[in-house]
Amino acid sequence: MDFQLSDDQRALRSGMRDLLGAVFDRDRLRAAVERGGGVDRGLWRELGAAGFFALRLPEEAGGVGLGLPEAVLLFEEAGRALLPGPLVATHLAAGLVKGAAEGEAVVTAAEGGGLPVADLGGADAVLLVAGGVLTGEELAAFVAGARPVRSMDPLTPLHRAEGVAAAVEGLGATGVGRAVDVEGPATGGKGLVAAAEAYPGALRGEGALLTAAEQLGSAARTTEMAVQHARAREQFGSLIGSFQAVKHLCADMLARTEPARGAVYAAAVTGDPVEIAAAKLLADDAAVRNARDCLQIHGGTGFTWEADVHLHLKRAWLRAARWLSAAEAEEILAAGLGPVQPLYGGSAALG
Repeated sequence: MDFQLSDDQRALRSGMRDLLGAVFDRDRLRAAVERGGGVDRGLWRELGAAGFFALRLPEEAGGVGLGLPEAVLLFEEAGRALLPGPLVATHLAAGLVKGAAEGEAVVTAAEGGGLPVADLGGADAVLLVAGGVLTGEELAAFVAGARPVRSMDPLTPLHRAEGVAAAVEGLGATGVGRAVDVEGPATGGKGLVAAAEAYPGALRGEGALLTAAEQLGSAARTTEMAVQHARAREQFGSLIGSFQAVKHLCADMLARTEPARGAVYAAAVTGDPVEIAAAKLLADDAAVRNARDCLQIHGGTGFTWEADVHLHLKRAWLRAARWLSAAEAEEILAAGLGPVQPLYGGSAALG
């Protein structure tokens, strides 16, 4: 079985990298930092026109007709570029919330469990991971009950929303299986509420995998940044890349990234919940630890506000808690292992 990327998949990934290089270069990244994050509607429409959100919709529904493996490649590129905004939620809402597939609507996600909601202030709809979508009057009431909280990532504004459980309970049978007509927060829509078409468990699993793909892209990018700096920075008359300690850090970063890549790509093919949990664990670890090592290699300059490496670290910390936390992923993995089998005929009883 050949798990190498096809020519079409390589072209898709390359095209997305070129697009992001054109519409979200470093100048736009720094401009987004200065304004405190939030969604750039123009950029959102550019992504929609490129098929980023409609990638997995069938062609007869106006989508691209590709699958989860291709979506993973695009989200990996988004992670490399530190692309801000609720990308995962809007992608998952394509076909459910009108305008999401085209990038005309911004959809964020409320996961519950006390987690803050990202980019709530600029959202046209809220995808409830437990099942359902809020728009219009229900969305306005949800936003009114939320309060801003300080975010560790300057590109991701956060709100603490206490009404997630009440919103889920209020879904009832209203609009089950029906798309939501979103006209934007300024038009005073009627506030339709619909049950999510996707089964909540599958929705959370796909969200976790796409988030893992973003983490993978960030881990790969910080590895490249560390190597580039090690090849250019001189200390004591030598390139710091010639020092054994620096070489080991760079090697460790690569050794974390590639197993995470294999796990994310495999989970995209199988869609297995246990493999998705493993992929999220590995990708979270690679993104966070690689960003820390990259910062270490950059030395004092890595801690400055002007450096990009600290943005990768803060975003990696934030993503690690989203969709599937380490504790939740470990529980899924433990359940998937089944009962402990005795070795060499010994007892399986523990402690």
